[in-house]
Amino acid sequence: MTTSQTRVQQVWQTLHGIPEVGFAEIKTSAYLAAQLEAAGYQVRTGVGKTGVIGTLTGALPGPTLALRADMDALAHMIDNQECAIHSCGHDAHSAIVLTAAEELARRGIAKGTLKILFQPAEEKLFGAIRMIEDGAIDDVDVLLGLHLRPIQEARLGQATPALYHGASYVMNASLQGAAAHGARPHLGINAIDGAAAAVQAINAIRVNPVIASSVKVTKLHAGGPASNAIPDQALMTVDLRAQDNATMEELLKKTAHAIEAGAATVGCQAEATVLGGCPAAEYSPAIVNLAKEAIQHVLGSTGLLDPITTPGGEDFHFYVKHKPTLQVGYLGLGANLTPGLHHPGMTFDKACLPHGVDILLYMVDKVLELKKS
Repeated sequence: MTTSQTRVQQVWQTLHGIPEVGFAEIKTSAYLAAQLEAAGYQVRTGVGKTGVIGTLTGALPGPTLALRADMDALAHMIDNQECAIHSCGHDAHSAIVLTAAEELARRGIAKGTLKILFQPAEEKLFGAIRMIEDGAIDDVDVLLGLHLRPIQEARLGQATPALYHGASYVMNASLQGAAAHGARPHLGINAIDGAAAAVQAINAIRVNPVIASSVKVTKLHAGGPASNAIPDQALMTVDLRAQDNATMEELLKKTAHAIEAGAATVGCQAEATVLGGCPAAEYSPAIVNLAKEAIQHVLGSTGLLDPITTPGGEDFHFYVKHKPTLQVGYLGLGANLTPGLHHPGMTFDKACLPHGVDILLYMVDKVLELKKS
Protein backbone atom coordinates (compact mmCIF):
# COMPACT_ATOMS: atom_id res chain seq x y z
CA MET A 1 0.00 0.00 0.00
CA THR A 2 1.10 3.58 -0.68
CA THR A 3 1.08 6.18 2.07
CA SER A 4 -2.12 7.66 0.64
CA GLN A 5 -3.83 4.25 0.60
CA THR A 6 -2.86 3.57 4.19
CA ARG A 7 -3.94 7.05 5.30
CA VAL A 8 -7.41 6.95 3.73
CA GLN A 9 -8.08 3.58 5.35
CA GLN A 10 -6.97 4.98 8.71
CA VAL A 11 -9.17 8.07 8.37
CA TRP A 12 -12.17 5.94 7.39
CA GLN A 13 -11.65 3.67 10.39
CA THR A 14 -11.60 6.67 12.72
CA LEU A 15 -14.72 8.28 11.23
CA HIS A 16 -16.58 4.97 11.09
CA GLY A 17 -16.03 4.60 14.82
CA ILE A 18 -17.62 7.95 15.73
CA PRO A 19 -20.92 8.06 13.78
CA GLU A 20 -23.11 11.07 14.57
CA VAL A 21 -26.44 12.15 13.08
CA GLY A 22 -27.06 15.44 11.29
CA PHE A 23 -26.22 18.67 13.14
CA ALA A 24 -24.73 16.59 15.98
CA GLU A 25 -21.41 15.80 14.26
CA ILE A 26 -19.37 17.18 17.17
CA LYS A 27 -16.57 14.58 17.35
CA THR A 28 -16.56 14.18 13.58
CA SER A 29 -16.16 17.87 12.80
CA ALA A 30 -13.56 18.33 15.57
CA TYR A 31 -11.47 15.49 14.14
CA LEU A 32 -11.71 16.76 10.55
CA ALA A 33 -10.91 20.33 11.58
CA ALA A 34 -7.85 19.20 13.53
CA GLN A 35 -6.54 17.17 10.59
CA LEU A 36 -7.01 20.09 8.18
CA GLU A 37 -5.20 22.44 10.55
CA ALA A 38 -2.33 19.98 10.90
CA ALA A 39 -2.10 19.83 7.09
CA GLY A 40 -1.72 23.61 6.88
CA TYR A 41 -5.22 24.78 5.99
CA GLN A 42 -6.90 27.87 7.36
CA VAL A 43 -9.87 26.32 9.12
CA ARG A 44 -13.30 27.67 9.92
CA THR A 45 -15.62 25.64 12.15
CA GLY A 46 -19.28 25.93 13.10
CA VAL A 47 -20.30 26.54 9.49
CA GLY A 48 -23.96 25.70 9.08
CA LYS A 49 -23.84 24.69 12.77
CA THR A 50 -21.35 21.80 12.63
CA GLY A 51 -19.71 22.15 9.22
CA VAL A 52 -15.99 22.66 8.62
CA ILE A 53 -14.21 24.61 5.87
CA GLY A 54 -10.50 24.43 5.12
CA THR A 55 -8.83 26.90 2.75
CA LEU A 56 -5.51 26.63 0.91
CA THR A 57 -4.29 29.39 -1.42
CA GLY A 58 -1.88 29.11 -4.34
CA ALA A 59 0.76 31.66 -5.25
CA LEU A 60 -0.86 32.69 -8.54
CA PRO A 61 -4.39 33.98 -9.17
CA GLY A 62 -6.93 31.46 -10.37
CA PRO A 63 -10.33 29.91 -9.75
CA THR A 64 -11.64 28.67 -6.43
CA LEU A 65 -12.36 24.95 -6.39
CA ALA A 66 -14.15 23.23 -3.53
CA LEU A 67 -14.31 19.55 -2.60
CA ARG A 68 -17.45 18.75 -0.63
CA ALA A 69 -18.07 15.71 1.56
CA ASP A 70 -21.10 14.97 3.72
CA MET A 71 -20.26 13.64 7.18
CA ASP A 72 -23.47 12.67 9.02
CA ALA A 73 -24.59 9.16 9.90
CA LEU A 74 -28.12 7.75 9.93
CA ALA A 75 -30.25 6.84 12.93
CA HIS A 76 -31.32 3.18 13.09
CA MET A 77 -33.30 1.17 15.60
CA ILE A 78 -31.22 -1.81 16.74
CA ASP A 79 -32.59 -4.04 19.54
CA ASN A 80 -35.19 -1.35 20.34
CA GLN A 81 -32.48 1.27 20.77
CA GLU A 82 -31.76 4.18 18.46
CA CYS A 83 -28.15 4.32 17.34
CA ALA A 84 -26.16 6.16 14.70
CA ILE A 85 -24.62 4.09 11.91
CA HIS A 86 -22.66 5.16 8.83
CA SER A 87 -24.96 3.24 6.51
CA CYS A 88 -24.75 5.69 3.59
CA GLY A 89 -20.98 5.92 3.26
CA HIS A 90 -20.52 9.49 4.44
CA ASP A 91 -17.55 8.35 6.49
CA ALA A 92 -16.00 7.12 3.25
CA HIS A 93 -16.71 10.41 1.47
CA SER A 94 -15.10 12.43 4.26
CA ALA A 95 -12.13 10.05 4.41
CA ILE A 96 -11.56 10.40 0.67
CA VAL A 97 -11.82 14.19 0.69
CA LEU A 98 -9.64 14.62 3.80
CA THR A 99 -6.92 12.36 2.41
CA ALA A 100 -7.02 14.19 -0.92
CA ALA A 101 -6.87 17.51 0.95
CA GLU A 102 -3.80 16.41 2.91
CA GLU A 103 -2.02 15.24 -0.24
CA LEU A 104 -2.91 18.48 -2.06
CA ALA A 105 -1.51 20.52 0.84
CA ARG A 106 1.67 18.44 0.81
CA ARG A 107 2.22 18.94 -2.91
CA GLY A 108 0.88 22.50 -2.99
CA ILE A 109 -1.39 24.13 -5.58
CA ALA A 110 0.12 26.49 -8.14
CA LYS A 111 -2.81 28.86 -8.60
CA GLY A 112 -6.22 29.80 -7.29
CA THR A 113 -7.80 28.61 -4.05
CA LEU A 114 -8.74 25.18 -2.77
CA LYS A 115 -11.60 24.88 -0.29
CA ILE A 116 -12.53 21.73 1.59
CA LEU A 117 -16.19 21.60 2.66
CA PHE A 118 -17.25 19.06 5.28
CA GLN A 119 -21.01 19.41 5.33
CA PRO A 120 -23.38 18.33 8.10
CA ALA A 121 -26.90 16.91 7.91
CA GLU A 122 -27.17 15.77 4.30
CA GLU A 123 -29.67 13.13 5.40
CA LYS A 124 -31.88 15.86 6.84
CA LEU A 125 -31.66 17.73 3.51
CA PHE A 126 -30.84 20.97 5.33
CA GLY A 127 -27.06 20.78 5.65
CA ALA A 128 -26.23 22.30 2.27
CA ILE A 129 -28.73 25.11 2.83
CA ARG A 130 -27.14 25.95 6.17
CA MET A 131 -23.67 25.96 4.59
CA ILE A 132 -24.93 28.25 1.83
CA GLU A 133 -26.47 30.61 4.38
CA ASP A 134 -23.07 30.81 6.09
CA GLY A 135 -21.37 31.83 2.84
CA ALA A 136 -19.58 28.55 2.15
CA ILE A 137 -19.73 28.88 -1.65
CA ASP A 138 -19.84 32.65 -2.09
CA ASP A 139 -16.37 32.64 -3.65
CA VAL A 140 -16.45 29.14 -5.20
CA ASP A 141 -16.23 28.67 -8.98
CA VAL A 142 -16.01 24.87 -9.20
CA LEU A 143 -17.61 22.38 -6.79
CA LEU A 144 -16.97 18.62 -6.76
CA GLY A 145 -18.68 15.85 -4.79
CA LEU A 146 -18.88 12.08 -4.84
CA HIS A 147 -20.87 9.17 -3.40
CA LEU A 148 -20.37 5.43 -3.06
CA ARG A 149 -22.77 3.42 -5.21
CA PRO A 150 -24.54 0.11 -4.50
CA ILE A 151 -23.19 -2.91 -6.33
CA GLN A 152 -26.22 -2.95 -8.65
CA GLU A 153 -25.02 0.36 -10.14
CA ALA A 154 -21.21 0.16 -9.97
CA ARG A 155 -18.66 -2.43 -8.88
CA LEU A 156 -15.21 -1.95 -7.41
CA GLY A 157 -12.94 -0.49 -10.06
CA GLN A 158 -15.78 1.36 -11.77
CA ALA A 159 -17.08 4.91 -11.49
CA THR A 160 -19.58 7.18 -13.19
CA PRO A 161 -18.67 10.77 -14.07
CA ALA A 162 -22.18 11.99 -13.35
CA LEU A 163 -24.74 10.70 -10.88
CA TYR A 164 -28.07 12.29 -11.79
CA HIS A 165 -30.30 12.45 -8.73
CA GLY A 166 -33.94 13.36 -9.12
CA ALA A 167 -35.83 16.12 -7.34
CA SER A 168 -37.67 14.97 -4.22
CA TYR A 169 -40.18 17.00 -2.21
CA VAL A 170 -42.80 16.45 0.50
CA MET A 171 -46.05 18.37 0.68
CA ASN A 172 -48.50 18.50 3.59
CA ALA A 173 -52.14 19.49 3.26
CA SER A 174 -54.77 20.33 5.86
CA LEU A 175 -58.44 20.05 4.93
CA GLN A 176 -61.22 21.78 6.84
CA GLY A 177 -64.83 20.66 6.72
CA ALA A 178 -67.63 20.97 9.26
CA ALA A 179 -68.37 18.58 12.12
CA ALA A 180 -71.77 16.95 12.47
CA HIS A 181 -73.55 13.92 13.93
CA GLY A 182 -73.35 10.77 11.83
CA ALA A 183 -77.16 10.69 11.73
CA ARG A 184 -77.28 14.22 10.25
CA PRO A 185 -74.51 14.30 7.63
CA HIS A 186 -76.31 17.06 5.69
CA LEU A 187 -75.47 19.46 8.50
CA GLY A 188 -71.71 18.93 8.13
CA ILE A 189 -68.96 18.65 5.56
CA ASN A 190 -67.01 15.41 5.79
CA ALA A 191 -63.28 16.12 5.61
CA ILE A 192 -62.71 12.51 4.56
CA ASP A 193 -64.82 13.13 1.46
CA GLY A 194 -62.65 16.16 0.77
CA ALA A 195 -59.50 14.10 1.18
CA ALA A 196 -60.84 11.37 -1.10
CA ALA A 197 -61.66 13.94 -3.77
CA ALA A 198 -58.19 15.45 -3.38
CA VAL A 199 -56.56 12.03 -3.76
CA GLN A 200 -58.50 11.40 -6.96
CA ALA A 201 -57.47 14.80 -8.29
CA ILE A 202 -53.83 14.10 -7.46
CA ASN A 203 -54.01 10.74 -9.23
CA ALA A 204 -55.28 12.53 -12.36
CA ILE A 205 -52.25 14.84 -12.60
CA ARG A 206 -50.36 14.53 -15.87
CA VAL A 207 -46.93 15.88 -16.81
CA ASN A 208 -44.62 15.03 -19.70
CA PRO A 209 -44.25 11.22 -19.59
CA VAL A 210 -40.79 11.43 -21.16
CA ILE A 211 -39.49 12.73 -17.80
CA ALA A 212 -39.65 10.18 -14.99
CA SER A 213 -41.90 11.44 -12.19
CA SER A 214 -44.43 10.36 -9.59
CA VAL A 215 -46.78 11.92 -7.07
CA LYS A 216 -48.65 9.93 -4.45
CA VAL A 217 -50.39 10.35 -1.09
CA THR A 218 -48.35 8.59 1.59
CA LYS A 219 -50.24 9.61 4.74
CA LEU A 220 -53.88 10.36 5.51
CA HIS A 221 -55.27 11.08 8.97
CA ALA A 222 -58.89 11.91 9.73
CA GLY A 223 -61.57 11.15 12.28
CA GLY A 224 -61.46 10.66 16.03
CA PRO A 225 -62.47 7.99 18.52
CA ALA A 226 -66.19 8.38 17.83
CA SER A 227 -67.48 6.32 14.92
CA ASN A 228 -70.73 8.28 14.65
CA ALA A 229 -69.20 11.76 14.18
CA ILE A 230 -68.56 13.50 10.87
CA PRO A 231 -64.88 14.60 10.99
CA ASP A 232 -64.18 18.22 10.20
CA GLN A 233 -60.42 17.89 9.69
CA ALA A 234 -58.09 15.75 7.60
CA LEU A 235 -54.32 15.83 7.15
CA MET A 236 -52.51 14.50 4.10
CA THR A 237 -48.86 14.01 3.16
CA VAL A 238 -47.78 13.76 -0.47
CA ASP A 239 -44.46 12.46 -1.81
CA LEU A 240 -43.32 14.00 -5.13
CA ARG A 241 -40.47 12.86 -7.39
CA ALA A 242 -39.22 14.16 -10.74
CA GLN A 243 -36.04 13.67 -12.70
CA ASP A 244 -35.64 17.35 -13.54
CA ASN A 245 -36.39 20.60 -11.74
CA ALA A 246 -38.80 22.03 -14.33
CA THR A 247 -41.03 18.96 -14.02
CA MET A 248 -40.88 19.17 -10.23
CA GLU A 249 -41.99 22.83 -10.31
CA GLU A 250 -44.93 21.80 -12.49
CA LEU A 251 -45.78 18.89 -10.19
CA LEU A 252 -45.72 21.09 -7.08
CA LYS A 253 -48.09 23.64 -8.63
CA LYS A 254 -50.46 21.01 -10.02
CA THR A 255 -50.52 19.03 -6.76
CA ALA A 256 -51.36 22.08 -4.65
CA HIS A 257 -54.12 23.00 -7.10
CA ALA A 258 -55.44 19.41 -7.20
CA ILE A 259 -55.69 19.30 -3.38
CA GLU A 260 -57.45 22.64 -3.09
CA ALA A 261 -59.76 22.16 -6.08
CA GLY A 262 -60.53 18.53 -5.26
CA ALA A 263 -61.45 19.33 -1.68
CA ALA A 264 -63.61 22.24 -2.85
CA THR A 265 -65.84 19.91 -4.86
CA VAL A 266 -67.40 18.71 -1.60
CA GLY A 267 -67.23 22.05 0.17
CA CYS A 268 -63.93 21.59 2.04
CA GLN A 269 -61.25 24.20 2.29
CA ALA A 270 -57.69 22.98 1.85
CA GLU A 271 -54.23 24.47 2.26
CA ALA A 272 -51.13 22.81 0.86
CA THR A 273 -47.64 23.51 2.20
CA VAL A 274 -44.28 22.30 0.88
CA LEU A 275 -42.39 20.85 3.84
CA GLY A 276 -39.07 20.53 2.07
CA GLY A 277 -37.03 18.45 -0.30
CA CYS A 278 -34.12 18.77 -2.67
CA PRO A 279 -33.69 19.72 -6.33
CA ALA A 280 -32.56 17.50 -9.19
CA ALA A 281 -28.96 17.33 -10.38
CA GLU A 282 -27.66 19.90 -12.85
CA TYR A 283 -24.03 19.44 -13.91
CA SER A 284 -21.52 21.38 -16.00
CA PRO A 285 -20.62 19.48 -19.20
CA ALA A 286 -16.98 20.57 -18.90
CA ILE A 287 -16.74 19.14 -15.37
CA VAL A 288 -18.44 15.89 -16.41
CA ASN A 289 -15.88 15.56 -19.22
CA LEU A 290 -13.07 16.23 -16.74
CA ALA A 291 -14.48 13.52 -14.47
CA LYS A 292 -14.50 11.08 -17.40
CA GLU A 293 -10.85 11.87 -18.06
CA ALA A 294 -9.96 11.42 -14.39
CA ILE A 295 -11.78 8.08 -14.09
CA GLN A 296 -10.09 6.73 -17.20
CA HIS A 297 -6.72 7.89 -15.89
CA VAL A 298 -7.21 6.15 -12.54
CA LEU A 299 -9.35 3.11 -13.40
CA GLY A 300 -8.75 2.67 -17.11
CA SER A 301 -11.31 2.71 -19.92
CA THR A 302 -13.06 -0.38 -18.55
CA GLY A 303 -13.68 1.44 -15.28
CA LEU A 304 -15.54 4.34 -16.88
CA LEU A 305 -19.31 3.92 -16.70
CA ASP A 306 -21.98 5.95 -18.45
CA PRO A 307 -23.81 8.61 -16.42
CA ILE A 308 -26.20 7.02 -13.92
CA THR A 309 -29.74 8.24 -13.26
CA THR A 310 -31.23 7.57 -9.83
CA PRO A 311 -34.57 8.64 -8.29
CA GLY A 312 -32.78 9.18 -4.97
CA GLY A 313 -32.23 12.71 -3.68
CA GLU A 314 -29.12 14.62 -2.56
CA ASP A 315 -28.96 18.06 -0.97
CA PHE A 316 -25.66 18.73 -2.82
CA HIS A 317 -27.81 20.14 -5.62
CA PHE A 318 -28.92 23.12 -3.54
CA TYR A 319 -25.47 24.61 -4.15
CA VAL A 320 -25.95 25.16 -7.87
CA LYS A 321 -29.60 26.09 -7.40
CA HIS A 322 -28.41 28.89 -5.09
CA LYS A 323 -25.52 29.86 -7.39
CA PRO A 324 -26.32 28.99 -11.03
CA THR A 325 -22.88 30.15 -12.23
CA LEU A 326 -21.24 27.37 -10.23
CA GLN A 327 -19.51 24.68 -12.30
CA VAL A 328 -20.54 21.44 -10.63
CA GLY A 329 -19.61 17.78 -10.85
CA TYR A 330 -20.68 14.77 -8.77
CA LEU A 331 -19.15 11.31 -9.17
CA GLY A 332 -20.48 7.87 -8.34
CA LEU A 333 -17.79 5.49 -7.07
CA GLY A 334 -18.05 1.71 -7.33
CA ALA A 335 -17.34 -0.10 -4.07
CA ASN A 336 -19.04 -3.53 -4.22
CA LEU A 337 -21.47 -2.01 -1.72
CA THR A 338 -24.08 -4.41 -0.32
CA PRO A 339 -26.87 -4.97 0.60
CA GLY A 340 -27.73 -1.33 -0.08
CA LEU A 341 -27.47 2.27 1.06
CA HIS A 342 -29.30 3.08 4.32
CA HIS A 343 -29.28 -0.57 5.35
CA PRO A 344 -27.87 -0.91 8.90
CA GLY A 345 -25.68 -3.75 7.72
CA MET A 346 -24.27 -1.87 4.73
CA THR A 347 -20.68 -2.79 3.88
CA PHE A 348 -18.30 -2.04 1.02
CA ASP A 349 -14.81 -2.89 -0.22
CA LYS A 350 -12.38 -0.38 1.30
CA ALA A 351 -10.14 -0.75 -1.76
CA CYS A 352 -12.40 1.86 -3.40
CA LEU A 353 -11.16 4.61 -1.07
CA PRO A 354 -7.81 5.31 -2.78
CA HIS A 355 -9.62 5.29 -6.13
CA GLY A 356 -11.72 8.22 -4.95
CA VAL A 357 -8.64 10.04 -3.65
CA ASP A 358 -6.75 9.64 -6.93
CA ILE A 359 -9.71 10.75 -9.06
CA LEU A 360 -10.11 13.94 -7.03
CA LEU A 361 -6.35 14.62 -7.11
CA TYR A 362 -6.38 14.37 -10.90
CA MET A 363 -9.32 16.77 -11.24
CA VAL A 364 -7.87 19.34 -8.85
CA ASP A 365 -4.55 19.20 -10.68
CA LYS A 366 -6.28 19.98 -13.97
CA VAL A 367 -8.09 23.01 -12.50
CA LEU A 368 -5.59 24.47 -10.04
CA GLU A 369 -2.36 22.76 -11.17
CA LEU A 370 -0.22 21.07 -8.54
CA LYS A 371 3.25 22.43 -7.95
CA LYS A 372 5.95 20.55 -9.80
CA SER A 373 8.52 18.91 -7.53
